Amino acid sequence: MGSLTAFVQTIRDETGEDVPFFDPLDGGVSATCLFLLEAPGSRAVSSGFVSRNNPDVSARNFFELNREAGIPRTKTVIWNIVPWYIGSGEKNRPANNDDIEEGLRYLDRLIPLLPNLRIVVTMGQKANRAEKYLTRVRPSCKLFDRHIPARFT
Repeated sequence: MGSLTAFVQTIRDETGEDVPFFDPLDGGVSATCLFLLEAPGSRAVSSGFVSRNNPDVSARNFFELNREAGIPRTKTVIWNIVPWYIGSGEKNRPANNDDIEEGLRYLDRLIPLLPNLRIVVTMGQKANRAEKYLTRVRPSCKLFDRHIPARFT
């Protein structure tokens, strides 16, 4: 987890943005599956972690989705195509093209930190923007497109 923590700190230092850390209860650098979402919510910022244990509907639904699918938490890691909070207070604003392009630069630096990565699940249209990049940089990965967790009810 140390290299992922250092990675987040680098983003914080370079951007001055509030970037939540990876959840230490997830698989970290040993993960074989990356769930790629749009952007962290205010609860991720307040907890300090992008986590399925955050006190919000999306996190709870994501937790249940993984539990029902039987996906071991230790095999997964969660990240956002825009790694910093882009909202104001309790509400996120949608990521725009500039947000996504800037965020992709950091995805480029994350993928080499995940040597066991075999599956990437993009959660929503904004995260899907990473598909061409992921296909080029890690062609052996299987890519899946799913709806964002808040839509699972």
